[in-house]
Amino acid sequence: MTAHLASAAVLPEHESLWRVFMAQFLSSKLAVMGLAMLLLFLALAIFAPWIAPQNPFDIGTLDIMDSKMPPGSVGIDSGMTYWLGTDGQARDIFSAILYGMRISLFVGLVSVSAAFLIGSAAGLVSAYFGGRIDALLMRTVDIQLSFPAILVALILLAVLGKGVDKVIYALIAVQWAYFARAARAAAIVERNKEYVEAARCMSLSWHRILWRHVFPNCIPPLMVIATIDLAHAIALEATLSFLGVGVPVTEPSLGMLISNGFEFLLSGSYWISFFPGIALALVVVAINLVGDHLRDILNPRNDIQGVSL
Repeated sequence: MTAHLASAAVLPEHESLWRVFMAQFLSSKLAVMGLAMLLLFLALAIFAPWIAPQNPFDIGTLDIMDSKMPPGSVGIDSGMTYWLGTDGQARDIFSAILYGMRISLFVGLVSVSAAFLIGSAAGLVSAYFGGRIDALLMRTVDIQLSFPAILVALILLAVLGKGVDKVIYALIAVQWAYFARAARAAAIVERNKEYVEAARCMSLSWHRILWRHVFPNCIPPLMVIATIDLAHAIALEATLSFLGVGVPVTEPSLGMLISNGFEFLLSGSYWISFFPGIALALVVVAINLVGDHLRDILNPRNDIQGVSL
């Protein structure tokens, strides 16, 4: 009964905080623009098979006579207008960008989501139990964070090989430590508060205390890291694919599309790399606009942090 009364008392306060949060978020035109851009890119990626005028990875639909055509050209046999040009394999650049964006966003979202859960679990356990468990987990985190992320990813992919799933595994291994460090710092603040002591007195299990009580109050800083890490994951995957150790040619991301056109830059076919590069930059910028404003809103010195979300 006490727990139900506490929940009823807290709910209106949380609803008020949510309204304050939304008001502060919508007050930034850049953040709203970034969110709108991000939603647009997600929609384009999801509906790429219906939006793209061509399936750029279906060899049977390509005409080699249309290779390396500049933007605005009309296909010799197909009569199709290539608004962003074609690459060396006669693939429509616009269609390739839509399909490549699907891979880039999929890899980024899945890897960040998994790293979020794994890192949060490690950080919560480390903060709650302390002692040797805390020392072991945090030393592991310290060791990983002492190496550049791209170096760790390169080593892992050298062992695992190429593939979308392999890139996801490598990015999870690179990113989980950031979430573990942040979750531990937030959980240490929460573990000695009265509601945690009350849960212990009620003989609740440790995992219920962590996930039902402590974890929800650690989400704000973790969400900021997740947003920023999403941009970092997409950029890192593009770098790995550009270096030839990321996704395979049969499932190209934006990074692979940039790599495919790199060899043609000196011959004047700039559009093969230029437009995928612009698309990648816009995706990263949109995510960073949202993440930067979230960081400002959820800064502990702001009033909205007076009560945990």
